[in-house]
This record gives sequence, C-alpha cells and structure tokens, in this order.
Amino acid sequence: MQPSCVKGYVKRGKTDAVDAEAICEAVSRPSMRFVPVKSEETQTLLMTHKAREFLVRHQTQIVNATRAHPGEFGIVVPKGIHNVERLIFACEQADLPAPARKALSLLADQLIDTHKKIADLTADLRADAKATEDAQRLQTVPGIGPIAASALVSALPDIADFKSGRDLSAWLGLTERPHSTGGKERLGRISKMGNRYLRRLLLGVMAQVSVRRRGEPGDDWLWKLMSRKKPRQAAIALANRMARTAYALIKNKTEFRAVQAD
Repeated sequence: MQPSCVKGYVKRGKTDAVDAEAICEAVSRPSMRFVPVKSEETQTLLMTHKAREFLVRHQTQIVNATRAHPGEFGIVVPKGIHNVERLIFACEQADLPAPARKALSLLADQLIDTHKKIADLTADLRADAKATEDAQRLQTVPGIGPIAASALVSALPDIADFKSGRDLSAWLGLTERPHSTGGKERLGRISKMGNRYLRRLLLGVMAQVSVRRRGEPGDDWLWKLMSRKKPRQAAIALANRMARTAYALIKNKTEFRAVQAD
C-alpha cells in the first residue's frame, strides 16, 4: 500500500505501534488500492529507464553550464543541444585564458561521455521494445515510440486493474482534478498524480502540436481541438487520448487502426 493511503488511519503521533495499527485498519478496507509486486525482469527494465532519465538530466546540466560559462566572455550561441558543436567551435576560435579552455574542455569531454552512455541505454530499451509483444502494439500508435512503449509496458500494473481507459488516464494524472461540493461539479487542472516519467513521455506530443500549428489547417480531431484550446491543453488532451488507446490495445491484444475519413 502507498503510505499516503495509510496516513488517514493514523490516529495520533508517530510510533511503530500506531503505524502498525493504521496498516491493519487500512488493509481491511474493501476499497484499498495495493501496489503490485514487480518481477525481477520488470524491475531491471525500470532501472534502465531511470538510469537513462538521470543521464539525460545530467546531460542537460552540462549543456547549460557549457553555454553559460563562455557567455561571461561574450561567446553566445542559440539555445539547444544541437548548437553545442557551434559553441565549442566558437570557444576554440576565441582568445580565452588557458584555465578557461581547460575547464570547457573537461565539460566537453564529460558531455561526449554522457551522450555515449545515453545512446547505449537507449539501444537496450529499443531492443527490448522490439522484442516485447505489447510494446510492438503500442508503437503502432502515432506519437508513441520505442522508449515510451517500453516504459508503459514495464511501469503499468496489470491492465485488468483498470475498469476503463479513463481510469488509466487518471492513474497517469492526465485527468482534471475534481473539487465538487453541494451538487456542483468543478473540475480544475490535471491532477499530475501517478508516474511522472510516463506522463512526461506522453506529453512529448507537445512537439506534434507545435508542428501542426505551423502547418496547413485541417479538419481532423486534433486541429479542431487546437482551434479552440491553448496548445498545452491540446497536448494534454492528445496525451489523454493516447493513454486510452494504449489501454485498449493492451487489453484487447490488437493494433492501432486509424479512423478513415468519409
């Protein structure tokens, strides 16, 4: 059980006896939700995902430092990891002090090493997604690549635990947070509950929304939604739809089939 589910049954204070009593009370509730026990293979795959996520954050920190320090000497290039080579070349051409060159060289070497490690872990995750049947099904959904498919298959509990696709979306924190009382229904922003890593992978569709905004107008579901909603709201709605589609594919053991326009 999650500690937050047991917290409400703690009477007062914090002792082992009080905690044990609260756990015994919580486990007897018919509506209690339990954390499924993961297999060794699943835990290993999740560890690979977490290690890759950590290295990606570390790579971002190195890129930010590599870009910020030369800025003190007036060397500025556009943002983005794809402009790092331009920055390094500009630093090599500039007349920088020797200690500064040494520090930037160490950062560049660290960036190259981190990039190689990320590529190595990414290759392992792609191979797993290619060998897993459910991950292959999920990759037929537009917007879900091998990394997201592998993460969904490894992090999701038994799909039978969810009554519908909306339950899966709520588990991922992609549904509105209710704050209703007196018969009046009020829905706020998304709850952001559940697995942040999975939610961030699904919300990668923000790039797809940005591309569609710069393209030609259409008459499909996404374009109609973008015409009346903000880009971030459209991305959340698209991620919600992808989560529900993933639920249907895993549960029914089928592949994605796009709806043909009349």
